[in-house]
Amino acid sequence: MAGGFGRGRARTPKLQGRGTLESLEREGPFKEWLGMPDLYRFTLVVEGESYSYQTEDSEVPVVAGDMVVFRYKETKAGKWIDRNSLGKAIDPNSL
Repeated sequence: MAGGFGRGRARTPKLQGRGTLESLEREGPFKEWLGMPDLYRFTLVVEGESYSYQTEDSEVPVVAGDMVVFRYKETKAGKWIDRNSLGKAIDPNSL
């Protein structure tokens, strides 16, 4: 059996969010440091909860009114959506 597995601190699982996107606001671009691409910060309100999302893209693949799904983590600064995890939820009954 390989050594090193199961040791150390257990990682907390990612939280999952799902719901109707009520509003979307964009801030930026921000230049964090020299040589890094511009970053845009989005504030999303989903089912009455506020989430932050940071990406290099100036647009996100969702609009207000869409049913969205994402992974996020809670920090002291608020709830942050993981990069590349934001998307439209697909309802299998509509296919």
